Amino acid sequence: MSDLNGKSVLITGGSRGLGRALALQLAGKGAKVAIVARQKTELDEVVAEIKWNGGTAFGIVADVGDKESVYPIAGQAAALVGPVDILINNASTLGPVPLRLIPDTDCEDFERVLQVNTIGPFRLIKAVAGSMILRHKETEFGGLVINISSDAAVEAYPAWGVYGASKAALDHLTRIAAAELGGAGVRFISVDPGEMNTQMHADAIPEADPANLQSPDAVAEQIVLMIEHAEELENGSRLIAPNWRERRVYEGSTFSQKA
Repeated sequence: MSDLNGKSVLITGGSRGLGRALALQLAGKGAKVAIVARQKTELDEVVAEIKWNGGTAFGIVADVGDKESVYPIAGQAAALVGPVDILINNASTLGPVPLRLIPDTDCEDFERVLQVNTIGPFRLIKAVAGSMILRHKETEFGGLVINISSDAAVEAYPAWGVYGASKAALDHLTRIAAAELGGAGVRFISVDPGEMNTQMHADAIPEADPANLQSPDAVAEQIVLMIEHAEELENGSRLIAPNWRERRVYEGSTFSQKA
């Protein structure tokens, strides 16, 4: 999928950080973007910036962790930008901060993290996959789902338990969905963006030096390149944004060079 012009993209968590950067860059490539976020003011600012630059964007104020919001999100996106070609499940929550050890974490907090980070993406995949499969019967391209993960999904960091568990589940959901729907023309990629200079990172690790962190814009640029080269990637891959070209294939708990 080298040409993004005219593609319909749904991005969750799109009002700040990586989601905002992806919305701006994809719109700059000619994609029509529907952006989901909970805060209307920030969402309106991103949409206005994209339109000021000549792009096409619409905001959807909603919470992906709310079961009743998911199908309305998919329906609004299809009405605004057309049937979704590319779904980017970017919205995430850390849970309570400062981060807590598992014995100090309330069950309700774990449930909320799962709703946003894992179950919300699961529901959105269910909501858009059908139309992607149908379009594949008419065109070569069916659809692409990008799930934003974390190194906490594969590394056991103390106090990152509920967040890491939710992202590990999302990674495996990506692989299973690829195994189930790859033959129907829908591609799934899990992306670990690395440590970025975002508000979420500051909330999680307040002592971190922003100068040592990647900018969301730089990470978004790499993810956009992944999207443009999606057909070259192993369906179900777990990729690390800074070096995705060198280490493309995820095999069990290790990465191997793609032949």
